[in-house]
Amino acid sequence: MSTMTDFEQLNRDFSSKRPKDLLKHALENHDRIAVSFSGAEDVVLIDMAVKLRKDVGVFTLDTGRLHPETYEYIEAVRKHYGIRIDIQTPDQQALQSFVSEKGLFSFYEDGHKECCGVRKINPLKNKLATLDAWITGQRRDQSPGTRSNIELVEIDGFPGRNGAGSLVKYNPLTHWTSAQVWEYIRMFDVPYNPLHARGFASIGCQPCTRATLPNQHEREGRWWWENETHKECGLHAGNIISKG
Repeated sequence: MSTMTDFEQLNRDFSSKRPKDLLKHALENHDRIAVSFSGAEDVVLIDMAVKLRKDVGVFTLDTGRLHPETYEYIEAVRKHYGIRIDIQTPDQQALQSFVSEKGLFSFYEDGHKECCGVRKINPLKNKLATLDAWITGQRRDQSPGTRSNIELVEIDGFPGRNGAGSLVKYNPLTHWTSAQVWEYIRMFDVPYNPLHARGFASIGCQPCTRATLPNQHEREGRWWWENETHKECGLHAGNIISKG
């Protein structure tokens, strides 16, 4: 396992290089590695990664509450790149117990954390426990409250295949803006979720996502009923931990 000094050096070395260069490094240095796929940033990474390795690992989280357009989009990406997408679903017993006790819309009353825990966090943790590293589409400007300090390479807050502190997270688009992401999508005809064309800047589960107005920050369309600044579901645990 690399030391923190190694990560500091990697972040310096790749700060002036292309995201594809960091992807190449990641894929060459880890056997058990996968791209986490859900949004526009992630499919940009898939587009870059398949040009480096045809059999690149890709996984996505099916919470059971996604928009119909998102399910169709996942299938479109699978066919477009001819890749296998490992679809992670919630534990059925845990999900059944949760909705039987609290109903289907409890998050409007007591917050989204518990529902996200059952539908997203636990399936993610199960997947990450099989990996040495994962690749995400996080950008610093996505959420000023929680993502402004993310690095290109860092140790993840979740345990990996070799236990706590062993999982490496790569964020190749850390320094990109939304405009750069969409420029890449247009330039290389990358498939994207049709909800983006209807004003959905950040897309999650259907009950918890809505379109944003002009000049609203993209994360304001997520869990809009909650009066809080940390718009995270918990998938990127280190973002919250690092903020105290």
